[in-house]
Amino acid sequence: MALLPHPRKAAASITTTVGAAAGNVAHALLYGGLADLRPMPRTLIDDGNRRELYHYRPLAGETPEGDPVLLVTPLAAPALCYDLRRDCSVVEHLVETNRPTYLVEYGEVNFSDRSLGIEHWIEHVVPEAIRSVSEHAGGRPVHVVGWSLGGIFTMLTAADTPDLPIASLAVLGSPCDVRQVPLIAPLRPLLNLPPGNLVTAASRALGGAPKPLVRWAFQISSVDKMFTKPVAKLSNLADREFLAQLEAVDRFTDNIIAYPGRTFGQLYHHFFRTNALFSGQIDLGDHAVHLRDVKQPTLVVAGANDGIGPVAAVKPLVDLLTGAEELRFEVVPGGHLGLLTGRAARDTTWPLLDEWFTQHD
Repeated sequence: MALLPHPRKAAASITTTVGAAAGNVAHALLYGGLADLRPMPRTLIDDGNRRELYHYRPLAGETPEGDPVLLVTPLAAPALCYDLRRDCSVVEHLVETNRPTYLVEYGEVNFSDRSLGIEHWIEHVVPEAIRSVSEHAGGRPVHVVGWSLGGIFTMLTAADTPDLPIASLAVLGSPCDVRQVPLIAPLRPLLNLPPGNLVTAASRALGGAPKPLVRWAFQISSVDKMFTKPVAKLSNLADREFLAQLEAVDRFTDNIIAYPGRTFGQLYHHFFRTNALFSGQIDLGDHAVHLRDVKQPTLVVAGANDGIGPVAAVKPLVDLLTGAEELRFEVVPGGHLGLLTGRAARDTTWPLLDEWFTQHD
């Protein structure tokens, strides 16, 4: 039995690897990258104040089947989270499986939006998008999918407006106990000090959390990857898929947008300072919204390596969504973005969603 590779085979393997690496570098230089970043074709079907509702066009000659899916984006994150790149796009997967697919996004936040609070999304943007999707799909109920803060908006909307035409909810990487978030937990004792109390006023004066700050916060949550990325890139020059994914994630990060001033202040107070969601309710000023009032079947998904929504921060939702007709909790591979649209998501998160939608059509 040969314990060492044959010299000719080893040389051939090295030659193949070097050739693939050279080919990838040349292609990136000539064409500006390796990733297929073409967006899936879509049509704007409704809009309003910080609400743009898109319908993704079905494949030629195909008639979509089943109840429609509405993808709810988080604040600050671009819609690229659901359409990262070809072969790693939730939208592409849904369209190719013949599912009627819609997405709501919010456009570029600016200074004039500084007075908008989270109630604008919970009471207007998301419910109006759900109603419009149902109407556009012939009156069918809607599977609502929310990632990160989009998942929190999704749950609070369902709880606040119980008569919405919702078939099911899918909540992906949405932390409800910030004490379990490694980046935030050590800072919480400092948030109640006087300088911390000035954050809300400062964010309103500035019109919100600026894009560079939001982008930095997302990057720092994966600080280990920031330091290891150059080495990983050099080590994987022959892996076209790996390099393409890096390009797509970089584009996503570069397109992160700002938070409106009042919304940022509310998130800072409710989520970071008081950890209010862990109690199962959020105060919207004139009334409170309780997670126990979510009645629809709900799928909760956490990423095994998520630094923003770690398993321990997401799992408490199981004990808070007590009114849900059915509740399912799953852990999948990947970090915060990876659980949604990483390379492993094709075989984990996406089939899980397909099964969930079919079960509750």
